Amino acid sequence: MTEEEALRRAIALSAEAAATPGCEPFGAVVVRGGEIVGEGFNRSRSRLNPTAHGETEAIRDACARLGTLDLTGCTLATSCEPCALCVAAMQIAGIGRVVYAASLADSARALAGVPKERRRGGDVAALRREAGAPIGQGRIPARQALVAEAVAVLESWARG
Repeated sequence: MTEEEALRRAIALSAEAAATPGCEPFGAVVVRGGEIVGEGFNRSRSRLNPTAHGETEAIRDACARLGTLDLTGCTLATSCEPCALCVAAMQIAGIGRVVYAASLADSARALAGVPKERRRGGDVAALRREAGAPIGQGRIPARQALVAEAVAVLESWARG
């Protein structure tokens, strides 16, 4: 399977999502060894899950199908440039390459008139800036507490 074929499948999934109530028009596939091993489209509203983006759904599907959390060597093809959440998920899973169709600017233009009740958008540029910053340095205030109790659980688990 070529990258263009994978992208066409991701775009077809985005069209399927567009026709599915409670979904948004973003689709993605995970490819390993020239074969699709995971697919997904944005189901955030239908699942009441703000992390159910097309890319994260495809990653979940690939991990379930392959029986692993390690997607090293896989490529993710997506109908739209991934947001910071999806990029983080790809990095955690070990995805080595991303191929995308529409840019974030393209999608922002195309979806500019969609009312908030249909699509809960956000400032993707701000999300990208804040995603890598330490907690509390962005828009979400943070306070640290009960450190010793939490660290004790981590250390206990690490000892096996």
